[in-house]
Amino acid sequence: MNENNVIVWSSNSFLTWSNFKAEPNPATFEDSHSFIKYQYTWTLNSDKLGDQILFFIENLQLSVGFHPLLSWVRVPQATDKLLKHEQGHFDLSELVKRENLKKLQNNFYNKHFPTRGQNEEQRKQYAKEDSGKMIAKEIEKLEQLLKQRRQEYDDQTNFGENTEKQSEYDLIFRKLL
Repeated sequence: MNENNVIVWSSNSFLTWSNFKAEPNPATFEDSHSFIKYQYTWTLNSDKLGDQILFFIENLQLSVGFHPLLSWVRVPQATDKLLKHEQGHFDLSELVKRENLKKLQNNFYNKHFPTRGQNEEQRKQYAKEDSGKMIAKEIEKLEQLLKQRRQEYDDQTNFGENTEKQSEYDLIFRKLL
């Protein structure tokens, strides 16, 4: 994999400082920042019910992506302890995903949604567009939850400086492997 690409979380995805490629942000007090986003794919199908075509969403997949070109560290502060804390952000994102994936899928699975458009080709295009917007709206809510959880993580661990609290989180994250 090209190191500039997104790193997708897996049980053997361990960050290194070389993954942090952006320039440090001089306007922030943080010594490092991990840019992490949820990525998703889905399958779209349709049914005809009378004159109406309804679409439904299946196989909604969610992954956690670390973005090297948007992540940074102040080199003098690039310690093993801080790297472990940043790995914790990556792991926390996976944990939040796992805790919420079924709920996210249940918002869409076994439900039919109306389409718009004048003909079958337009309906397919609109169904693709509308389903993407619907999923994006739910992913946005998940990203907000993650933002809160990341803030709690930083506050409770004091950015990895509170070794006792960081160790508690590390035990939770080990269960993801």
